[in-house]
Amino acid sequence: MVGLDLLEPTDLYNLLNQATKYPFLSDPAYLLLLDARKTDEYNESHIVTAKKAPQNRDDSFKVPQDAELECKTHVIVYDGNTSSLKDKTPAVHCAELMWRMGSRGPVKVLKGGYEAFSAMYPFLRTQKIIYMPRELDCIETLPTEIIPGLLHLGNWRQGNAAYIQKDLKIKGHINCSMTPETFYREEGPSLLQVSVEDSVDADISNFFQAACEFIDSHKEKKNVVLVFSDLGISRSAAIAVAYLIHCNKWTLKESYAHALKCCVTIRPNRSFVEQLSKWEEKILGEKRTDISDPNY
Repeated sequence: MVGLDLLEPTDLYNLLNQATKYPFLSDPAYLLLLDARKTDEYNESHIVTAKKAPQNRDDSFKVPQDAELECKTHVIVYDGNTSSLKDKTPAVHCAELMWRMGSRGPVKVLKGGYEAFSAMYPFLRTQKIIYMPRELDCIETLPTEIIPGLLHLGNWRQGNAAYIQKDLKIKGHINCSMTPETFYREEGPSLLQVSVEDSVDADISNFFQAACEFIDSHKEKKNVVLVFSDLGISRSAAIAVAYLIHCNKWTLKESYAHALKCCVTIRPNRSFVEQLSKWEEKILGEKRTDISDPNY
């Protein structure tokens, strides 16, 4: 449907958890998340930072007064359980209006709606309606999800926050920082230590095979693994990309693009990209990605 796209729950989860020094959610132009369900359903529980989609007396939707649709990077609408844009559901009706009234990009409709999202991420449900700017600045983001139900990517704080391990059901850690973590103290089935500096002289490729085997071992048990480093953008990102090449037999270009879609701040250093290129050649039998591209 022109102007509308379906959005997977994992993609919304990742959008909610993008951050640098501050969460992306603290930027007023970043996201408009609208709940198109009935008011009592919204009041009972909704997705964090979602606003109730306003309606006229005849129940038709209207644009929120402070929407500024033309300025929003993402406009997302959900209802109870919409799974197709062909269905004339409340979410689709609301999304169509936001598109007609000037959204700068396609309006996304959450696939499966609130029911699917809250089943996957129950810890992102809330009754909170109003967020002050300072509260948005202080939101503690969660690790982004690279492979649903298997692999998350995060920073050192996220790798050592007990509530994150509980919420995401983390059973395995790959610690790519030089700082010993506090959650798991010794290497073993629950911890792989990738002790390398984030420098052009560091050799992280020596850990690619061990990391892939570690994640595969947890995949067999249907466990979730968190790979993390100090900032979660270079060493841990390189390990995540290496695993995508390994498990999906994707090219470096495809794997990097997927990881970047999940976590827009990743930036493995140049040496790590070159090592990933050699890993691509080892796994796929030939180099398929031109790493002279300035995007790497």
